Amino acid sequence: MAVEIPSLIKPSKLRARGGLLGECLAEFLGTFVLICFGCGVVAMAVAALPGSGRAETPTTIFLAAGDWLLITWGWAMAVVFGVYVAGGVSGAHINPAVTLAMAVRRGFPWVKVLPYWFAQLVGAFTGAALVYLVYHQAIGAYDAAAPGPKVNGHTNASFSIFATFPAAYFHGGIWGPLIDQIVGTALLVMLVVAIIDLRNQAVQSNLAPLITGFIVAAIGMSFGANAGYAINPARDFGPRLLTYAEGWGSLAFPGSLAGSFSGYWWIPIVGPLVGGVIGVLVYDLFIGDVLVARAARDEAPEPGRARPEPPR
Repeated sequence: MAVEIPSLIKPSKLRARGGLLGECLAEFLGTFVLICFGCGVVAMAVAALPGSGRAETPTTIFLAAGDWLLITWGWAMAVVFGVYVAGGVSGAHINPAVTLAMAVRRGFPWVKVLPYWFAQLVGAFTGAALVYLVYHQAIGAYDAAAPGPKVNGHTNASFSIFATFPAAYFHGGIWGPLIDQIVGTALLVMLVVAIIDLRNQAVQSNLAPLITGFIVAAIGMSFGANAGYAINPARDFGPRLLTYAEGWGSLAFPGSLAGSFSGYWWIPIVGPLVGGVIGVLVYDLFIGDVLVARAARDEAPEPGRARPEPPR
């Protein structure tokens, strides 16, 4: 039974929320939810489980594939819930790469791109701040117990709770991680536009957020280890700002660890933006244009004009 829910804000002040402001609020909250659960699950794996005595030692992490599956499924559910929260208001982009791709090929108004990006960035920063508030004791305990190079007492492992960095086998190179981010985001956007395309086998009912979560899980399982599968500029940059403010220093900006990587901060921004556009273009080239051609072929003839017979 439908129940009328009174507004919290006076009706006279609600009108502004019916437009772009309301959409930006939805993008803020959806991205906030994404980061709360996404960074939260990494905090569990890296700091909370070891520090609470639920691992072999206070610094035992990533000894088996199960640790990575915990994170990939955690991020998948984070996406599901973020999209369910914001989808009915803003479309739940919760990712600047998705917003840009929708503007390039799906008629999303360009005037809304920067406001959406700002809302997503602030939502990501705020979500990361909440995770830090909840887990800062566990993070502090982990950093104190962990060996290895530290910046202001913080380790790269605790930094990974919030933002991403490339694997050591890239030896500090740019192209490997950049290509990784382009490919991962291209796959994300290509699959997202596929599942919402009503001309194709679009997901029925309200299951699109769940399938989107499965997409993110698949990308994390298949391409995650190279560079942490940020595949979302706000998801990386917002928490990176938080870590910089909280003392991770050069690990956050410029994104450097002596002997491993240097000046990495821009790659999870540029790579996903490029990849998102590539993803929607690839979908339209291989699938979208085929659907357009089939629709044109199957169009009803004009009144008074017979449909031509197919060639024999």
